[in-house]
Amino acid sequence: MQHTKLGRSGVKVSRLCLGTMNFGGHTAEPDSHRIMDRALDAGINFFDTANVYGYRMDQWGVLPKEGPTEQIIGNWFALGGGRRDKVVLATKVYGSMYEGPNGSKLSAYHIRRACEDSLRRLKTDRIDLYQMHHVDRDTPWEEIWQAFDVLIQQGKVLYVGSSNFAGWHIALGNERAARRNLFGLVSEQSLYHLNARTVELEVLPACQALGIGVLPWSPLGSGLLGGVLQKITEGRRAGQLVQGKLEKHRNQLEKYEALCAELGQAPSNVALAWLLHQPAVTAPIIGPRSEEQLKSVLGAVELKLSKDTLDKLDAIWPGPGGAAPEAYAW
Repeated sequence: MQHTKLGRSGVKVSRLCLGTMNFGGHTAEPDSHRIMDRALDAGINFFDTANVYGYRMDQWGVLPKEGPTEQIIGNWFALGGGRRDKVVLATKVYGSMYEGPNGSKLSAYHIRRACEDSLRRLKTDRIDLYQMHHVDRDTPWEEIWQAFDVLIQQGKVLYVGSSNFAGWHIALGNERAARRNLFGLVSEQSLYHLNARTVELEVLPACQALGIGVLPWSPLGSGLLGGVLQKITEGRRAGQLVQGKLEKHRNQLEKYEALCAELGQAPSNVALAWLLHQPAVTAPIIGPRSEEQLKSVLGAVELKLSKDTLDKLDAIWPGPGGAAPEAYAW
């Protein structure tokens, strides 16, 4: 496993980040623990979660707020063996976790309360990367950074990141942090894969300019780029999200999977390797439901794609034409 710096920070993380969104929802706790052990053994030291992950509706349609995925990770840390200190741990704040008008978003009130509860569930004294899960247009940056500054001073948070931010949000957020002599954002989680390249217009250029690492989520397009046509021919059923896109993108998928076959590589590994070739990308977030799924993508880090292959992938899955404003202005 290769490791690299997280943005302009000094901390080093694996080039694949273990996403835990399936833990507790689709993957039982014992299996989740085995996946984390296997990831650590493979050199993956970067784990991503969120306080809202793992929920299931009860019989009355009420969404419980226990933070099941964080609890599963906390129980795994509690097994000992130095697990906690071997992991760069990332979680998120924003989503609705409490009743009442202050139960979500990025007020100082909510950030502090959510942080304390995440620490309790995760059974740890610190969050290495605390990420804003979405932009909050109603809370001023001065309040947001004041809240993070307090948590940093207390040693409860080490680095701050964002998720689903626009390029101008990232630029403004870091400018406001600089006014307080804070380090600012070190990472941005964005939807980014071969079939979703809008971030190339402004998010990636902003991150490159400001030294912010990009963590692509859904790097396989919810399974679309994981060899879906081959799986169907083998009698396996595509996921619900993929089924709606299958016919729309069938022509591209046929060309894509044929190219992967020529390379002798699994489509999932090609999709991940393509991301690892993109500027500013630190680590795609993989979300395995099983040890087998985890094992199947580990080779992506070592896969080097030639310029000819990259050009062919661009032809199959064209992006927006580069960075703004050149992509559309002339």
